[in-house]
Amino acid sequence: MAYEILIVDDEPALQRMVGEILAQAGYRTRSASTCAQALEQVKAAPPDGVLLDVMLPDGDGFSLLGKLRAVRDFPVLFLSARDEDEARLRGLGLGADDYITKPFLPQELLLRLGAVLRRVYREEPSAPWLGDTRIDWGKGTLRRQGEEISLTAKEYALLKKLWEARGNIVTVDALCSALWEGPLVGYDNTLMVHIRRLREKLEADPSHPRYLLTVRGLGYRLKQEDKP
Repeated sequence: MAYEILIVDDEPALQRMVGEILAQAGYRTRSASTCAQALEQVKAAPPDGVLLDVMLPDGDGFSLLGKLRAVRDFPVLFLSARDEDEARLRGLGLGADDYITKPFLPQELLLRLGAVLRRVYREEPSAPWLGDTRIDWGKGTLRRQGEEISLTAKEYALLKKLWEARGNIVTVDALCSALWEGPLVGYDNTLMVHIRRLREKLEADPSHPRYLLTVRGLGYRLKQEDKP
């Protein structure tokens, strides 16, 4: 199911960025820049969820939350530059499903939004196998021999990039671009650290990897081997 998310924020650049992140993950999106626009859109066609900024030109997200919920009780996540404990606790206390502060990692946004949507709509996430390891994309975890292993945001982004191209080589530059923005000079060693840590979570013997393979001079390749 392609969920539709309403992005309520008065910064056009952020609207575009969040819209692109969600679109690439398979969501449909709409945008509103003011409280009035958001309320009008929700009354006309309620979305499946809302990403809501706290500070808006004609009011604040805290007050808007109650008005939106009066139309329909859908998931609402605050997406705000205000990271004070008071603001976060107020938003959660008013019934928001989550509170994400700017700046944020794209994968963090997707993980937290996905978790809220699954909880509300009871959707079971896809969890493929890599050998004897189960990958739970929705929770951002691995499960092997009964043990649940959490991934960091960087490890998640790295594994996702390799999984999407599994069986093929992903260059060092392509992996760095997936993890960092801006000039990529100097990230090679840092990437190697993240690769090593991901191997420690994926592989039974990280020193002799079976799945996350190094292709010398080019990059890395993830070997897919589904569990029988």
